[in-house]
Amino acid sequence: MKFVAEALNLSPIAARRLKEKNILKEAFIRHTFFGDVIEAVKLDRKFGEFEEGTLIAKTINGLEIVRGYPKIKRALTLYPTIRKHFRGEVVLEEKMNGYNVRVVKFGKNLYAITRGGFICPYTTEKVRMVMNSDFFKDHPNLMLCCEAVGEESPFVPKDVYGIKTIDFYVFDIRDKRTNKPLPIRDKEKLAEEYDFKLAPILAKVHVSKAHEVAEDVIRELGKKGREGIVVKDPKMKRQPIKYTTSESNCSDLSYAFRFFGEYAKDFMFSRIVREGFQAFELCEDEEEFKERCLRLGESILKAMVESIREVNEGKIVRDKIRLRFYDLDVLELFKEHVRRMGLNAEFSEPEEDGESYVVWFYRYMKSTTDRIDNILRGNLWQ
Repeated sequence: MKFVAEALNLSPIAARRLKEKNILKEAFIRHTFFGDVIEAVKLDRKFGEFEEGTLIAKTINGLEIVRGYPKIKRALTLYPTIRKHFRGEVVLEEKMNGYNVRVVKFGKNLYAITRGGFICPYTTEKVRMVMNSDFFKDHPNLMLCCEAVGEESPFVPKDVYGIKTIDFYVFDIRDKRTNKPLPIRDKEKLAEEYDFKLAPILAKVHVSKAHEVAEDVIRELGKKGREGIVVKDPKMKRQPIKYTTSESNCSDLSYAFRFFGEYAKDFMFSRIVREGFQAFELCEDEEEFKERCLRLGESILKAMVESIREVNEGKIVRDKIRLRFYDLDVLELFKEHVRRMGLNAEFSEPEEDGESYVVWFYRYMKSTTDRIDNILRGNLWQ
């Protein structure tokens, strides 16, 4: 804990207490794949100015702190919320549906840090293949905040983007030590210079008209099955806010009710409430409102009945995801990574596919399976 104490400016005793309270946890698996990192821990909860998911690493180049990505508050209404929180022009940026990754460089290599603060071997392998590392030679103090999206995502696989594998879209560029974001125009210039893909900017509009434009944007994104928008101040001086489409809410609900034993009630309830406020604000006609009700009901009931039928047939409820590895050592590292995350999972044998290996990742939903089985045996709901 000596390096943590030095990095956070704490006494060794205070650093040990963070470990004892489970605020500090191991953030990576020791292997030559992570050869530039000697030790690394993550903050499992907020501590002082440091966000949950902050990484503290001892690397071959010295101590590094990579701040956790700050939580973005959610709007349930577009009007008057946008007017209340912003001034002048605002930017409507697409909120892509994947998982949050911070990309940094330690020593000679790039590393991908997940929202929770883990250095993920699967994501790191893919980042090293597609991201221009020259950026970090020129800007060593910065980190790329990306959305990892595509069908071969281990955490949020989606086919709505037409990405068969996995790719990365930069939505913020921040100082990794202070978490200060660059203005959007600076982000755009750097993305162009280093050939990074950006989360699409869908509109730049004065705040007085932003809610009207956002309504149209949300409707169009919903038709494509996309997640929603993030409303940003072009200078990034004000905190962004996010807003999601009905289709995204229902997709989340479908997943949550399919595996209802694994997901908290707040996760489900919040999305149903979002639907209520959105239906009210968009002033839908009778036919549109009926369509929303059917979409919402189907997302809840259809997914749950599918799980009940599987257990009734003697099956275990599970999620099945296709992954791709280019190095079998990374597969073994990812298996250990999943185990450390506490997931109950199995992997198929790798199948060669050109220069890569395709593996099926089965995440078993034990709580959902056990609860359904218990009820089907005639026991009462508790």
